[in-house]
Amino acid sequence: MKRLTKKILSVVSSVALSFSMCAVSFSNVHAAAYRPLKDSKTGLVVSTNVLANEVGKKVLDNGGNAIDAAVAVGYMLAVVHPSAGNIGGGGFAVIHTADGKDTTLDFREVAPLAATRDMYLDEKKNPIEGLSMTGYKSAGVPGTVAGMNEMLAKYGTMPLKDLIQPAIDTANKGFAISDRQAETFIEEYDRMVPYESTRKYFFKADGKTTYKEGEILVQKDLAKTLERIAKDGTKGFYEGETAELIEKDMKKNGGLITKQDLKEYKPVWREPIRGTYRGYDIVSMAPPSSGGTHILQILNVLENADIKSMGFGSSEKIHLMAEAERYAYADRSEYMGDPGFVNVPVKELSSKEYAKKIYDNIVAAGKKAVPSETIKPGKLLPESIHTTHYSVADFKGNAVSVTYTINYTFGSGATVDGAGFILNDEMDDFSIKPGVPNAYGLIGGDANAIEARKRPLSSMSPTIILKDGKVFMVVGSPGGARIITTVAQVISNVIDHDMNISEAVEAPRFHMQWLPDELRVEKDTLVKDVENKLKDMGYNIQVKAPMGDVNAIVIDQKNKVMYGTKDPRTEF
Repeated sequence: MKRLTKKILSVVSSVALSFSMCAVSFSNVHAAAYRPLKDSKTGLVVSTNVLANEVGKKVLDNGGNAIDAAVAVGYMLAVVHPSAGNIGGGGFAVIHTADGKDTTLDFREVAPLAATRDMYLDEKKNPIEGLSMTGYKSAGVPGTVAGMNEMLAKYGTMPLKDLIQPAIDTANKGFAISDRQAETFIEEYDRMVPYESTRKYFFKADGKTTYKEGEILVQKDLAKTLERIAKDGTKGFYEGETAELIEKDMKKNGGLITKQDLKEYKPVWREPIRGTYRGYDIVSMAPPSSGGTHILQILNVLENADIKSMGFGSSEKIHLMAEAERYAYADRSEYMGDPGFVNVPVKELSSKEYAKKIYDNIVAAGKKAVPSETIKPGKLLPESIHTTHYSVADFKGNAVSVTYTINYTFGSGATVDGAGFILNDEMDDFSIKPGVPNAYGLIGGDANAIEARKRPLSSMSPTIILKDGKVFMVVGSPGGARIITTVAQVISNVIDHDMNISEAVEAPRFHMQWLPDELRVEKDTLVKDVENKLKDMGYNIQVKAPMGDVNAIVIDQKNKVMYGTKDPRTEF
């Protein structure tokens, strides 16, 4: 094992080689697109950070499977991507195993036992600005460590201590801050600097100067926390010294999480959301993620039309997809929540029949944008920002799609003193007050109201697509409210528009989420005549920052070649 561990550790010193975009693509590569990564030996790992990619790839190269690699990547990102990689947050994993089984793991954060429905409201029952998304009181009980270890215990083949060792060594020795990471420290300065422990861990010795590109960030206390996990497994985080440190810091700073909350936390294995799109099988995340359900809902609407003949980027395609998104987000506001607390009508929302009704409504309205105020959640049977995604596949037939988060950039802004990791601000993903938008402008209802032990609703959408029972695509993205639309567009780009994975990921994006009633686009999404046509249809077009940070893999099963790509946007 020592020899294997040394092999894994050796990758930390070699940085950008795996992201030299190489060789042949799945289809013709446009000049504007990176050439996809390519592998025909052990598999691919695609995340937002090259150090994490190389650690995961080395696991595959040394005989580990996709689940082993996913765990190594998850822990490495907790060190080298502190604004979103985490052990202080939670997420979801969609898994396909070599024996043909599909499953999902929910390691979403939960509301502490002391949480109450109106905990972020003032005396007049109005939301207190910032309370649900900054500071210790905004944190839910973390699930990442339990989730990583549960995945490994059920489907992995390698010891946890070997997979986590690269992260421990990197935390101890430090890593060079990238230009984008340096920018995020500046962007979130005001949210982070109020907390003494955050200043100690993520600012220079004076407690106020941020790290610059190329400077080394060392995280000794985080390394100690990871060492306790390596030694004692899940108990090394949810019990013992780390749990003591979390509770102590919570009591000192007005937070709610206790040792009892931590000890009682459990990840949940759930049945995936399943559907089809033009002969492909879609396997995605069930509630409390809204992602899988609404990706299927959007794709089901598109399936009624000849999207390919419309053409990518046409006003006709954008109109149909934007309206499908509008209906999906209206439904999300009403029906989605933790299935342990509310009855979520997943079957109805993701049905072909319901999508056909939506499609017929869109066609009946003519070529115009229907104001969101006139669209209500569908009549059915009674019944985050800073995230990171990574995709892993091996040639043994396993694949893992993982999206995990601390919600906003650098989560709550607060770091556990003595443990060295940032806490999530996942409580903001609940409906703080039904009908009032959260940090992403998303409206929620009673189904997602705060309750103790409840999991907040999420837009995270880790997804695996199968063709003839074998893995075809592994995909997902961060981006808060924009995750669902980002992932749906990448899927459509590949299946409808015959793009290779690099083209599909790099292609410009748009987003409609019902409220606010605007069509958000990236600056290069619309050519002028398309923009004019959409404005004539009644769309309120808003050009805003790039959307998403997709990391995806496509597998050519016939020729036994994998192609992968990282999103050039690196939104976070």
